[in-house]
Formats: sequence, structure tokens, C-alpha cells
Amino acid sequence: MEPSAARQPPAVDQRLSGSGAVKARVSCSRELELKTTLRELVIYIVFLTDLSILTFGMVSTDMYYLNKVMSHLFLEPSSSEDDRSGFRTIGSRADFWRFAEGPLLDGLYWEKWYNNTTLTLQNNSHIYYENLLLGVAQIRQLKVRNNTCSIYPYFHHFLEDCYSEYHYRAEDRSDFGLRNESEWRYTSASSLSPWYWGSMGLYSSGGYMFALPKSKQESVEKLVFLRQNSWLTRGTRVVFIDFSTYNANINLFCIIKLVVEFPATGGAVTSSHIYSVKLLRYVTYYDYFLASCEITFCLFIITFIIQEAIKIVKLKKEYFRSAWNWLDLLLLVVSILAIAFNIYCTVEVSLLMEELLSDAHVYPDFYFLAFWQVLYNNMIAVNIFFAWIKILKYVSFNKTMTQLSSTLSRCAKDIIGFAIMFFIIFFAYAQLGYLVFGSQVEEFSTFQNCIFTQFRIVLGDFNFETIEATNRILGPIYFITFVFFVFFVLLNMFLAIINDTYSEVKADFEVIPSQELQIRDLFRQSCNKALVKLRLKKPEMDTNPADKSLESKEFSATKRKDISKLSNRDSANEKAPQVYSRVGEGIK
Repeated sequence: MEPSAARQPPAVDQRLSGSGAVKARVSCSRELELKTTLRELVIYIVFLTDLSILTFGMVSTDMYYLNKVMSHLFLEPSSSEDDRSGFRTIGSRADFWRFAEGPLLDGLYWEKWYNNTTLTLQNNSHIYYENLLLGVAQIRQLKVRNNTCSIYPYFHHFLEDCYSEYHYRAEDRSDFGLRNESEWRYTSASSLSPWYWGSMGLYSSGGYMFALPKSKQESVEKLVFLRQNSWLTRGTRVVFIDFSTYNANINLFCIIKLVVEFPATGGAVTSSHIYSVKLLRYVTYYDYFLASCEITFCLFIITFIIQEAIKIVKLKKEYFRSAWNWLDLLLLVVSILAIAFNIYCTVEVSLLMEELLSDAHVYPDFYFLAFWQVLYNNMIAVNIFFAWIKILKYVSFNKTMTQLSSTLSRCAKDIIGFAIMFFIIFFAYAQLGYLVFGSQVEEFSTFQNCIFTQFRIVLGDFNFETIEATNRILGPIYFITFVFFVFFVLLNMFLAIINDTYSEVKADFEVIPSQELQIRDLFRQSCNKALVKLRLKKPEMDTNPADKSLESKEFSATKRKDISKLSNRDSANEKAPQVYSRVGEGIK
């Protein structure tokens, strides 16, 4: 009995020490994971700060105000002019010539000061006295050939000509009119020139084009000559007016494109694009600071690419099962495209700038450069959007964020099933609205417009009077049933799915012990250590060490008590047989 009794307490100590070691390893791994996450979060915040500085340095409020003044000058007629001479009021070919010979030339050529004093600007026009007109303006048209559409046999005796809507195969490239100048001959554009996506079609970059002279009087004579010789024909489908300005005060180029489309239905449809871009990017000290941010951004992207490549090699197929990893790949792809666009734009500007400004009597095609600059800006905008979304990956240890992600993942199947039912009903109403109101109401003129209009109805933005005036029977029925089924039934079902799932997830999380306290303590300890190292805070020598020593003393005292209890039990077990033997001898 003595050896077995002596071996029991060490076995208990081994089990206690083993469970303690497991808990210690778990806590150490948890702490290591938290430290790694916080370290990655700090590095990513530095990356996001660099990207934010880079993106906000690309835009300024000056761009908005420059677009605003140019739009006011060329698109909105002044109060002293005829309202029919404005660009947005163009409804026919006659209105186009009225605008071109009036407000267009008045806006392009600023030859006098506000007190009618002649300006000495070395044969250059300064719009609003601040924006240099680069070269001259260009006017270009695209035409379609005759007999490019089919006429029903009954109408052959009444109609001899037929001009279809614009498409590339129907485009007319033959010489017409006087045939002695470039405006009467078709000019092909370079393959790199972007096509234009207008309201009525997709237009190529070639056409019949001419440049306006440097003086206003010569430009008036040129336009009058073309109008009298019918430069615009029945086959004309679109006219482009292009010109560019540069404002040295704010280092911005303004590229303006005014578009007048003449659809096959007759009439005219106007649109405009005004881009204020910063093509000369490195001028001031702040620009060079942004250049350093660009270099830092490239270094971050190279580092992230190496990290993701290591993860892919290590995890292989498991890597692609995480949604966060797909977000990382998407962010890298968009970043690489943005870097490629930036390099391409910088190289093209440096190569073409001198060439475009070499001849002051030729139109400089800055629209090509502005197009790629706008693409680069859009790519950076998408990039920083996904960069901000990625922050959710690092704050997922927060209880609220974990509940949110768990709710969305748990109700994903229910939402997919609901979405199928929702869009079946939604598209059914969209097609009904398109067929009933499409020929009368602009908001329903295309199927895409119907979809957007119905989303606006859900949000409370609608025009019921227009729908009712179009069809007094089907209009109210369409509106009332759509609001009832989509707004009152389907949307409330959607909210009920998310609400019930969130309640279930919240109930599950109440059972799980929260780790937020550990994370908060770890973050506080890291901040305290950093402040102590930077000598911004004195080390806490009195509180924490005392607590730790107190805890260690309590633990050692408790341990000593346990050991003394165990030793007392052992000695008692050893002395018990001796006592029994002595008692027996005394009895004898």
C-alpha cells in the first residue's frame, strides 16, 4: 500500500500540469495570432493612407469649377441671346448652324476685354481670359449611305431615298459636295483613337472633318460657306465639336466634346463631355510628393504579390476557398492595371505633348489622352473602394463584425432563393412597363430605363401623373400592384430573413465566450510598450509588477498548502500502521 499511495499525488500533478500546458499553448497561439493580425492591420493602414493621399491628390475642386464655367459658357445661352441658339435647345440642322455661328464662336474667340478694349494675345484666344485655347477647334461629322434600309413595296412610288440608323457597315466614306477640301473627303482616324458611345449609337473616330481658323471673322465665313453648300445632309447622323484649353493657373487641361446626333427619326439629340484632367503631373513640390507616394504604392503591391504567391504555393487549392483571398487577388489585379495605365498615360503625354502643340493652326487631339487619364482615374477609384472593403478582414475579430459576417453567410442560401423570386416579379413588371409606357414616357423608353425607374419607385421617387396620363387603366393598376407586391411584400420578406438569421446568430454568440477583452488588453499593452520605448510614458513599475508578484505569491502559497496537505496525508498514511500495531500490543 505504501508504494501505491506514494505514487498517486505525482500522477495528479502530471494531469494538472498537462492541462495547464495545453491552456498555455492555446493562449500563446491566440496571442500570437492577435499580434500578427494587429501587425498586418498597422501595415495595411499605412498602405491605405498612402493610397488615399495618392487618389485625393489626383482630383481637386478646381476641376469641378472649371467644368462648371465651361458648361455655362457653351451649353447654356446667356439671357441676352435667343433661347433657340443654345446648345441644349438644338432640335434640327438649322438650329445647329445657328448655334455654331453664334454662341460657339463667341465662346471660342475672346478678342476684346470687358470694356471693348482689343486684347493683344499674339493671335491666341484665352477663354474667360484665363484658359488658353490650344490650337483650333475641329468639327467632324459621320454619315450613312443612301438605300441602307428597306422600303416596303407599297411606298416605292413615294420614297426614293432611305437612310438607316448609324452603324459601322452603313457608314458613308465617299467624297461629296465640292470635293476640293478635307471637309468634303472622308478621313480615317488612327486605330488607337477611341470610339464614341452616344445616345443613339456607337460612332467611329473617322469622318468628314475641318478645323476652324484662328480668327473669329474667318471662322464665321467658313461656317457660312459650309451651310450654304449643304455640308450637313440627310445622311448625317452625328456632328462632333472638339476643342481643348489649358489653364496655367491651376495646371489643368479642359477637353470639351459637344455632340449633336441626328437620328433616323428626324430632329436632334445633344450631349456633351467636359473633362478637366491633369496631364502635366509633376510640376510643383506637392506633385513630387505624390510621385513618392506612387513609388511607395508600387513597392506595397510588389510585397503583396510576393505574399500572395507564397500563400498560394503553401495552401494550394485551399487558398481559393476563402473569399478574403479572392478579394486580395482582385485588389492586386486592379492595382496592377492602375499602375499600367499610369505608366502608359505618362509616357504618351511626354511623347505627344510637343507634337500636339507644334502647329497652332491644327486641332490637337487631347481627347485621346484625356480618355486614358479618365480610365486611370476610374481604375484608381475602384482600387481604393476594394482597399477600404479589405479593412473588414482585419476587424473581423470584433464581435459585431463577426456577427454581421456570420449573419450574411448563414442566410446566403435564403437570400439567393428570395432574389430569384424577386427578380422574376421585378423583370415581369419591367417588361410590362416597357411595352405599355415605352413609347410615351422617357423613363420607360428602354428596358434599362424601366429597371432603373422601378428601383426609383421602390425608393419613393416616381411620377405617377405621367404614368396615369399615358394609360388611365393599366397605369394605376401597374403602379399599385408593383408597390404592393415589391415594396410591401417582397422587401419585408427580405428584411425578415435577415432579422431572423441575425437573432439566431446573436443567440449563438451569447453562449460563446467573448475574446474582445483579450484583444483590447493586447492592444493596450502594445500601445503602452510603444509609448515607453518612445519615452512618452514612464514604465509602470508599481502596479502591474506588484499584481504579478502578488499573483505569483498567492499561487506559490496555494501550491505550498497543497503540497503540505499532500505530505501530511502521506505521513498520516505512513504513521497509521505503526499506531495500529502499538494499540494492538497494548491490548495484548
